[in-house]
Amino acid sequence: MESVIYEIKDRIAYVTINRPEAYNACDQPTYDRLAEVWTDFAHNDDAWVAILTGAGDKAFCAGSDIKQNFNSVPEPADSFAAAGRGDLMRGLEIWKPVIAAINGHCNGGGLEQALGCDIRIASANAQFGLGEVLLGLLPGGGGTQRLPRSIPLSHALWMLYSGERIDAEEAYRLGLVNKVVSFEELMPTAQAMAQKLLESGPLAVRAIKQAAIQGMSMPLEDGLRLEQHLFRLLATTEDSIEGTRAFAEKRQPQWKGR
Repeated sequence: MESVIYEIKDRIAYVTINRPEAYNACDQPTYDRLAEVWTDFAHNDDAWVAILTGAGDKAFCAGSDIKQNFNSVPEPADSFAAAGRGDLMRGLEIWKPVIAAINGHCNGGGLEQALGCDIRIASANAQFGLGEVLLGLLPGGGGTQRLPRSIPLSHALWMLYSGERIDAEEAYRLGLVNKVVSFEELMPTAQAMAQKLLESGPLAVRAIKQAAIQGMSMPLEDGLRLEQHLFRLLATTEDSIEGTRAFAEKRQPQWKGR
C-alpha cells in the first residue's frame, strides 16, 4: 500500500497521507515520499494548486511515527538536510498555493505540515497540538517558527511550552484555520476553494505568495521593492495580456501559466 497517494486532476494535485492504521503518522519512508511529491508539485506545469489531507476518518496526520522512529529524532529535518532536499516543512520553495483539509488528529509533524500550507480547512472534530516538549524535544519541522507567525504569540508559546491541544473552534478563533466544516463537507470545501483559485491567474497567485512570504522577513521598503519587481515581471507575461483582454471583452480568461 502506498503511504502517500499523489494524483493530479484538472490542475489540482491531491496529496493524501495514507497510513490510516497509524493515524497517518509518518515514518521515514513516508517523509521521503512526501519530499518527492512536493518537489514534483513545485515544478509540475500540470498542477496549479494542491490539497493535502489524510486518509480515513480519524486523522490528518498524528505526526511522526515514534514507534518506528524511537532511535532517532522524530522529525524529518536532519535527513532532508543531509540529502540536500526539502519538503513542505522546510528547504523547498513552493510558490503555488497549498490547501490543507484537516480532519481529526493534527499533531506534531502533522500540524507542522499543515502550517506549511497556505489555507487550512478543518472538520469540526479536528484537534491541533505540538507535543514534542513532552518528549523532551522541540518541534523540528518548523513548528517554533510558523506557529508564532500564524496565531498570537502568547497562544503559540503556550501550545509550544505545554504541549496542550486545541479543538477546531479554538483554532478558528485564533486564526489557525480559515474555516470549520463537517467531515462530510471537508473535501468538497477544499475542492471548491481550489477551483476558486484556478480562476485567478496562476503566475499572479505564485508571485503574490512569493511577495507575501518573503516580504514578511524584510523591512517594508525592501518588501515594496520586491513587490514592484514581481509586478513588472507579471506585466510581461502572456497571462497578463490575456487577463486584461478578457476583462475588456467581458469573458473568462483562458490562463496558460506563461
